[in-house]
Amino acid sequence: MDQTTRRSTAAHVEESPNQSPPLEDYDLYTADLALQEAVRRAGAGWAEAWLAEFGAQLGRVETIALGAAANRNPPTLHTHDRIGNRRDEVEFHPAYHELMALGFGAGLHSSPWAEPRAGAHAARAAAYVLYGQVESGTQCPMTMTYASIAVLAKHAAGLPAMTDIWLPRLYARNYDPRFAPIRSKTGASIGMGMTEKQGGSDVRSNTSRAEPAGRDGAYRITGHKWFFSAPMCDAFLVLAQAPGGLTCFFLPRHLDDGARNALRLVRLKDKLGNRSNASAEVEFEQALAWRVGEEGRGVATILEMVNYTRLDCATASGGLMRQALVQAIHHARHRSAFGRRLVEQPLMRNVLADLALESEAATALALRLAAAYDRTEEHEQALRRLLTPAAKYWICKRLAPFAEEAMEVLGGNGYVEDSIMPRIYREAPVNSIWEGSGNVMCLDVMRAANRNGESLAALFDELDAARGGDARLDAFVESLRRDLADPAEREPVARRLTERIALAMQGALLVRHAPKEVADAFCASRLQGDWGACFGTLPAGAAFAQIIERAFAGA
Repeated sequence: MDQTTRRSTAAHVEESPNQSPPLEDYDLYTADLALQEAVRRAGAGWAEAWLAEFGAQLGRVETIALGAAANRNPPTLHTHDRIGNRRDEVEFHPAYHELMALGFGAGLHSSPWAEPRAGAHAARAAAYVLYGQVESGTQCPMTMTYASIAVLAKHAAGLPAMTDIWLPRLYARNYDPRFAPIRSKTGASIGMGMTEKQGGSDVRSNTSRAEPAGRDGAYRITGHKWFFSAPMCDAFLVLAQAPGGLTCFFLPRHLDDGARNALRLVRLKDKLGNRSNASAEVEFEQALAWRVGEEGRGVATILEMVNYTRLDCATASGGLMRQALVQAIHHARHRSAFGRRLVEQPLMRNVLADLALESEAATALALRLAAAYDRTEEHEQALRRLLTPAAKYWICKRLAPFAEEAMEVLGGNGYVEDSIMPRIYREAPVNSIWEGSGNVMCLDVMRAANRNGESLAALFDELDAARGGDARLDAFVESLRRDLADPAEREPVARRLTERIALAMQGALLVRHAPKEVADAFCASRLQGDWGACFGTLPAGAAFAQIIERAFAGA
């Protein structure tokens, strides 16, 4: 090859013709019309300026690079120091700490509790949708801290130093990564340990034992946890069998005298995704902990927290959907095949529009659910009991096939690790599994439906607010009402019923609030039955171009 040919080849490679540029340096919030509208409906419009600022910060090339680095460099466990003493510490890449500082600085771990106001949970949920598009693993300790505060604040009077030491540090927007006693730190995080190897979701079969230690509600816990999320948190909520039955406990990593609590890290889980975050197997050797709530009421106590973690599962999955969608649209607008840009080709438009509908419906449902956590009316409380597991089930279930389809839009470029798409695809199943897998969610939906009829009444009040907006939605709701009428017939078809509850709510929200072309395409596909088994099977008359343009106007 002569020198001229070499120069020509090098120039050709450097120019990268017909390749989409990286999607970076854009504002994740202002590019998302559906999220903006949902924020306003949820009563969180006051947060829009901050959300736009946060969205711009997340969209910077430097922030996106942090997410990639944190996942390329997973955490490392150190069980002992160089001379054989127990260490039980996890070492994280600096990118992980920078992302944690970013999330804590935004108040994702505590803001609705530290700064309560109307729409606070919805504003945080919107920020969670944005943050999860850049990095999901660090959301785990933020979610657990956010959810734990709901329990710890309620039971603060019975927990030593909770009011004056722990809660102020949990509320603080400081990320303090030091492995140190709580009194020396400026911020704190909370993890949890529920699952044991013999029980999984059946926590009532837990075998870890808690023996009263004779002072201040203290106990000594001996046993294990099969999954122990974010083991470098400052304290954990754990379940163990006390003399009075399964009980919730607050277990700090360090004791008041500065000594390390008897929590032994056995190994880190080698997970499919969620690579930046550490999940461990642990053993307790007479670890000191304090009872949270009454003996024997552990499940009821934990459920106060689990509702918030399930909200985050739905919200974070909506964020991953959103990022997969914008990556697909961005690529299709820059890539050409067979003489036309991909986004101009009718079949690709069908795929992208179908993905856009799914993403907007997920956003609408997640933010409506978050609004229910802000409101105190009985209608809202009854609705969230049913809608939390339903939204968690459906949005999380839809994410995996969604991520695969979006990856396919990018072709081979989406399948390589230089792209964010493999990370999204690996991340997709975790929120479906964490905090109760599919069957558990559907059974919880059925339990809520059976509870005095309050939750079903609240659901149909919401659905009836859209009556008359679309005949297909009206027919779908009436069919659902009939099928939910007999409690004896619900459990065998609980998945199907849960799916339809979620679809009905999404349809009602879009009919009431979305542009006509969006609502029409959603009802024609999801509710009328004219929809294939894969994405990209919308009916021919759908407004593909308008739906895609609404989904992402910023590329």
